[in-house]
Amino acid sequence: MIVITGATGQLGSQIVTQLLQRVPPEQVGASVRDPARAQGLSARGVRVRHGDFADPASLAAAFEDASQVLIVSASATGSDVLAQHHCAVDAARAVGAKSILYTSHQAAGSDSLFAPMPDHAATEMYLSRSGTPFTALRNGFYANTILRLIGPALATSEIVAPADGPVSWTTHADLAEAAAIILADEGRFDGATPPLTARDAVDLDGIAGMLSELTGRTIRRVVSMTTSSLPA
Repeated sequence: MIVITGATGQLGSQIVTQLLQRVPPEQVGASVRDPARAQGLSARGVRVRHGDFADPASLAAAFEDASQVLIVSASATGSDVLAQHHCAVDAARAVGAKSILYTSHQAAGSDSLFAPMPDHAATEMYLSRSGTPFTALRNGFYANTILRLIGPALATSEIVAPADGPVSWTTHADLAEAAAIILADEGRFDGATPPLTARDAVDLDGIAGMLSELTGRTIRRVVSMTTSSLPA
């Protein structure tokens, strides 16, 4: 059985949908904090069980009989999140999973100044020391983050943000398909994947140009002097 954590989340739900196009539903398990939100998956024949990274006992039941476990990383950062990731890895090993997959990031690195990246790197290191074959899905930046970065640009006709550089924005749909392909192939991709990203990288000037074309009016890019960081 292939068990997906966070199976009702924005990425996890799409991974399950893609996976069901490749394997029978009885081979898919969903680990979710609120099974009531996963009734649609149950109706499709997916095994749904309560699973919470902060509750090891729940993970033991949610991961039962898993040959593969895909751990969708938490959206927060810090020591508590790392402890939860470790708990999920330990639970997957305890049920005898033959491989563990983890949604990491293309820029995972212990020396990164962007808060999520050291956490991803530390989880990858924990996986490498676990003794169980693993795959770190080096996902690109989520494309829907752009909506937060442009702020009220559609109303003001200006994208106001600090200086930036090109980013290979990647959709949840593309990342879900990549994960499903690897899972359906029984996790035969060992270690970290190449960056799973869009083909082209675009900066906010490029985004302003796209918005101008789509809306038929000029959207300007304005560089502000404040500092910020991209969301994970």
